[in-house]
Amino acid sequence: MGLQEIAVGGIYFSPLLIFALIAFIGTLVIRSLLHWVVGEYALWYEAWFDISLFVILMAATTFLFTILLESP
Repeated sequence: MGLQEIAVGGIYFSPLLIFALIAFIGTLVIRSLLHWVVGEYALWYEAWFDISLFVILMAATTFLFTILLESP
């Protein structure tokens, strides 16, 4: 069926907004753990790493939720 809007109080929200919030929280958690384990200055290009991690988590979240929420 694909992605469908979620109605909250008569306002339609894209499910990608929820997926982006989940990916952002996951990015913050993984980034904090990596800084705690590896150290602060181990990553040379932190901004590129953060964006790449967010994109990977966003794609994984979208894929998993579309597979799990797909009706047979």
